[in-house]
Amino acid sequence: MLYTPIQFRNIKLSNRWVMSPMCMYSSENGMANDFHFVHYGSRSQGGTGLIMIEATGVEPRGRITNKCMGIWNDEQAEKLQQIVNFVHSNSESKIGIQLAHAGRKGSTWNNIQIPVEEGWETLAPSPIPYHPTERIPHALTLEEIKTQVQNFKEAARRAVKAGFDIIEIHGAHGYLVHQFLSPLSNIRTDEYGGSFENRIRFLIEIVDAVNEELNDNTALFVRISGTEYAENGWDIESSVELAKILKQHKVDLVDVSSGGNIHGAKIAVFDGYQVPLSSQVKNKAEVKTGAVGLITKIEQAEDILQKGDADLIFVAREILRNPYIAVQGSFEMNENCFFPHQYLRAKISS
Repeated sequence: MLYTPIQFRNIKLSNRWVMSPMCMYSSENGMANDFHFVHYGSRSQGGTGLIMIEATGVEPRGRITNKCMGIWNDEQAEKLQQIVNFVHSNSESKIGIQLAHAGRKGSTWNNIQIPVEEGWETLAPSPIPYHPTERIPHALTLEEIKTQVQNFKEAARRAVKAGFDIIEIHGAHGYLVHQFLSPLSNIRTDEYGGSFENRIRFLIEIVDAVNEELNDNTALFVRISGTEYAENGWDIESSVELAKILKQHKVDLVDVSSGGNIHGAKIAVFDGYQVPLSSQVKNKAEVKTGAVGLITKIEQAEDILQKGDADLIFVAREILRNPYIAVQGSFEMNENCFFPHQYLRAKISS
């Protein structure tokens, strides 16, 4: 199944391998550069079905660090378009971008909050810092929430113009959308807090706004944390219910990760540790899902798909170590996969 095509709207992926979005902390003023061109381009030469650009801030305060990627202006989008054009012209890979806002977890370096003079005032649904030693984030007003929804919408418009095949909304890992979802970080008493329906409102408004910029030639994914590993927090049951609603709002796939919102949460980490979360969301909500989390071996990835635990395999650290995991896996499994014509003399068949 790893080398079976799959379609989302009009976007057909040639295989199930996905380069998971991973921050590179290498931008100046949110701009992509030569490093990013080579970094993402090399994975497309390795046969990866879908390349996901790292978490990209929809406004300057939406970045995790001041070296993170942005798409809050046209110049940034035009630079990203160069990467998109290379991938489309020189491979069979599709390419997506993860739109993000760090919220209270922004203005950091090496996971330590930097002074506001060097960074910025952070934002959140409620005045609760991620770590008790950090400064209290500004609680968004109703008008400011609407502005953030618009920021996602405008970022999506730029991404579509740049030619991205897939847009993913980052609703995981304790960033702004996740902060709204969790009753532990969202203690609002207005229409964006309290009940499950109110806490998911921000995300649903973003999904609807982004979909206004899309057509059948651009698919929509949402990344969530299946659980945040905390009592009375966001959990897998909430994720399943959210996924059912996202499906109704034209979300094509739910990318299921976990954690990130509660400092000090105890997480048992092992190979494929998040796959059961993907499986529950996929099978209980009847949606397409992506599995991610220490998936390092070709046989492991194939087994996940065969068991019906996911539809796509998101690979992070392993694809940093080996940009050519997709094509190498095709050699081992005697399957067809894109291979650059410039390198054909080195192709191995078995």
